Amino acid sequence: MAQDTAQQAPAAPATPARALLPLILPALAVGVGASLIFLGVSAAAEAFQDVLWQNLPDALGVGRYSVLWMLVMLTATGVAVGLVVWKVPGHAGPDPATMGLDAPVLPPVVLPGLVLATALMLAGGPSLGPENPIIAVNVGIAFWLGRRLLPRMPGGLWPALAEAATIGALFGTPVAAALVVSEALAGRQIRGTLWDNVFAPLVAATAGALTTTLVAHPSFDLHLPAFGRPGWGDLLAAVVIASAAALFGMCAVRAFPYVHGAFARLRHPMLVLPAGGLVLGLLAAVGGHLTLFKGLEEVGEIAADPEGWSAGEFATMTVVKLAALLVAASCGFRGGRIFPAVFVGAAFGLCAHALVSGVHPSVGVAAGVLGMLLAITRQGWVSLFTAAVLVASPAILALLCIASLPAWLLVTGRPQMQLRDDGTPVR
Repeated sequence: MAQDTAQQAPAAPATPARALLPLILPALAVGVGASLIFLGVSAAAEAFQDVLWQNLPDALGVGRYSVLWMLVMLTATGVAVGLVVWKVPGHAGPDPATMGLDAPVLPPVVLPGLVLATALMLAGGPSLGPENPIIAVNVGIAFWLGRRLLPRMPGGLWPALAEAATIGALFGTPVAAALVVSEALAGRQIRGTLWDNVFAPLVAATAGALTTTLVAHPSFDLHLPAFGRPGWGDLLAAVVIASAAALFGMCAVRAFPYVHGAFARLRHPMLVLPAGGLVLGLLAAVGGHLTLFKGLEEVGEIAADPEGWSAGEFATMTVVKLAALLVAASCGFRGGRIFPAVFVGAAFGLCAHALVSGVHPSVGVAAGVLGMLLAITRQGWVSLFTAAVLVASPAILALLCIASLPAWLLVTGRPQMQLRDDGTPVR
C-alpha cells in the first residue's frame, strides 16, 4: 500500500547544480546590501533618538521621560511623519495596516519617503519595529537594480532574496529567514525540491545575517536565570501561559479593524498621525518609558531583573504596550509588529512569574512571547524561533513545541493583525 502511494506521488525532480550556481553572487550582493540598509537606517534612527530623548530635554531642563516630554515628543513624531506621508512623493507607501512581511514591490519614488517615515518613527517612540518597512525598501531596491543589472534573471527572484536577506539581517541568523521562506512555500506549487527553492534565499539570508553580526554584534539572549531539566509543572506553565498570551493578543487583533477605522475617519494624515501620537503619549504616561519604542532594549531591561517589578506593574506594562502597538499600527506609523509583540509577551510571562513564584522566568517569558507572536503574526516557525532564542536553553524548545499546539488552535483560521485594502481583516 505504501509502495503504491509512493508510485502515485513521485518526488519533484531536483534542480541541477548548474542552475543554482549563478544565483549565489546576486544573493550575496542582495544580502550584504539589505543588511547595510537596515543597519544604516537603524543607526540614523538611534542617533536621532539620542538627540530627541537625551540632548534636547537636557538642554531645555525637562525630564527625559517626564509625562510632558513624552506627550510632546510622540505628538510631534505624529506631526513629522504626517508631513512625510502628506508631502513627500509616494506618500511613504501604502497603508501600513495592509502590509506584512511579504512586502509588495514599491516604485522607487516611494522608497525615500518610506525610509524617512520609518527613521522618524523609530526615533520618536511609537511602539513599532523596523521589519515591515525595511523589508519593503529592500525589496523595492533589489527589484529595481536587479531588473536593470541582470535582466535575464527571473523577476520574482529579487523580492524573495531581499525578503530573506532582511529577515536574516534583522535576527542576526539565517535560520529565521529559512523558516519564513519554507512556510511561505508550503502552500504554493513549486518546481524542484524545497531545498532547491530555499537555496538562493538562504544564501542571501546568510550574507545579511553575517554582515549584521560583523558590524553590530546583535544578541537576542535575555540572560534570564538558567533553566535546567523541565518538569511537569514547567510543561503546565508553558501551555497555560502560551494559550493565555495568544488569547490576550487576539483581543488586539479583533480590535484592529475598528481602531483603524476610527483613525481613518479623520482622513488627512496631518490629523490621523498627530492624533495617534497624542494617544500614544497618553498611554506612555500610564505605562512609563519602558513601553516606548520598538521594545528590544526595553525587554532586556525588564528581563534583567525579573523580581524588580510587581505583578501589577508587569500587567500594566503588558496592557499598555499592547494598546500602544494597536494604536501605532492603526494610525499610519510605518513599522512592523514583531518586536513590540516580543515585549508584550515577555512582560506577560514575567507577570505570570510574579503571580506564581513556581513559574520559572525563562518559561514564562518564552511561552508568553510564543503565544503573543502566534496571535499577532500568525507565523508559527518565527514565533517558535524567536521565543526559543530569547532563552538560551535547548531544554525549553520541547516545552515550546508542545505549548504551541493549543495556542495555535486558538488563533488558526481567525482574523490576522493585517487588513486588506478595503479594511477587512486578512484570515
